[in-house]
Amino acid sequence: MSAPGVLVGIYQPGRSLLHRSPVGPKLLGLAVLSVTVVAVRSMPLAVVFLAVAAALATIARLRARLLWRATRYVLLVAVVVAGFQWWFYGRDKAIESLLDLVTLAVLALTITATTPVNAMLDAIVRWLRPLRRLGVDPERVALTFSLAIAALPGTVALALETRDAARARGLGRHPRAFLTPFVIRVVARAHETGDALTARGLGD
Repeated sequence: MSAPGVLVGIYQPGRSLLHRSPVGPKLLGLAVLSVTVVAVRSMPLAVVFLAVAAALATIARLRARLLWRATRYVLLVAVVVAGFQWWFYGRDKAIESLLDLVTLAVLALTITATTPVNAMLDAIVRWLRPLRRLGVDPERVALTFSLAIAALPGTVALALETRDAARARGLGRHPRAFLTPFVIRVVARAHETGDALTARGLGD
């Protein structure tokens, strides 16, 4: 089963300004914007940040269908988080949290849709190469990064499969019926990955 709605592995070839931009400035810009979105606490500015993210997605010429498919599950989580925020902190905080989560999702989607994963990994290796004398292995760090990227779709797939299994047993409204088997399956997947890396001499 494939995992719909994930934010990685969706590179879309194109000729937009963001497609042609170097990897370094794009990743740096993503980091700066993300930190700013998280650090600034203001509902009006949250609207501005979302508008900036939407403008970048427009510049990248991302299709509306792709945006919807890639962010709908994030939107679902954002609505749940916003509900709790409304209960504890009020309407403005809830709206701000909702907009911030959607903004971060759109920013991440825009970068992954306009930048091949291999280009990101090559850039990470180049940036970390001067640290090799300090004992840092750039290739190993890049491998870790690529494994994290590859693990996200699988984790979402496990979540969807576990949710469907709980619903099939009539337990869809019980969080424990979902969380317990989900955590067990994620840990088992992590052990399988670790064993595979060890078998190839990469687990040290």
